Amino acid sequence: MTDPRALRRFLSADDWNTFSQPDFKTDQRSGIPAPPVEKPYPENSRLVELVWPDQFSVGDMSVRDAIRSRESRRKFAPEAFSLEELSFLLWATQGVRRVVNETGRPVRTFRNVPSGGGRHAFETYLIVNRVDELPSGLYRYLPIEHKLLPETAQPDLPGRIARACLDQSFISASAVVFAWTAIPYRAEWRYSIVAHKMIAIDVGHICQNLYLAAEAIGAGTCAIAAYDQRAVDEVIGVDGEDEFVIYLAPVGIRA
Repeated sequence: MTDPRALRRFLSADDWNTFSQPDFKTDQRSGIPAPPVEKPYPENSRLVELVWPDQFSVGDMSVRDAIRSRESRRKFAPEAFSLEELSFLLWATQGVRRVVNETGRPVRTFRNVPSGGGRHAFETYLIVNRVDELPSGLYRYLPIEHKLLPETAQPDLPGRIARACLDQSFISASAVVFAWTAIPYRAEWRYSIVAHKMIAIDVGHICQNLYLAAEAIGAGTCAIAAYDQRAVDEVIGVDGEDEFVIYLAPVGIRA
């Protein structure tokens, strides 16, 4: 068995000293173009329109009250989310405020959560179970467009993701499961050996925003870090190397 102490260096590594040396080469310093800030999708895709932030009528709870009431919730009511409520949760966790373009293409974004160097090395997938106006299935959030890309309508997705999360059955009772994948190269391009510690930090910012935003609309969530990596990657449809699931959170109206 691996000694847990042998893995602590990942959290305490002082790689910034190496990274800060002027002769330490990263792909960015080598002049290699930045990777896409969002996974591409076919031009002929039929995207789902979401409610825009300036049209939100939900989520007016104060930050103080949201923090005070925040807790992990594992019991969900059978009611569906409205499309506006789902739009609000997506905006709160990955909404884009500003896009920085270079040579005619996006290279960095500023969002509603912080990320080192504006790299935002994540994609947001949704396993939709109960959302008004939205068929059940797997979707990917397109943060720049603030739209959803339908991915697949596999049978029993809520049950499959619950089993992949070590049979935590309450997951399949949620209205939506948020599954965040990491695309490490987005951060590695700029930060190389420092990137992986930053990715672990950054995904926590996203999930905390989901907790607070869910509280603000009378919903709840429970972060999931216990899962079978290969199984969840298979459900989401990612390769497990250049992109892999790093965190999940089922969300639903509070029971």
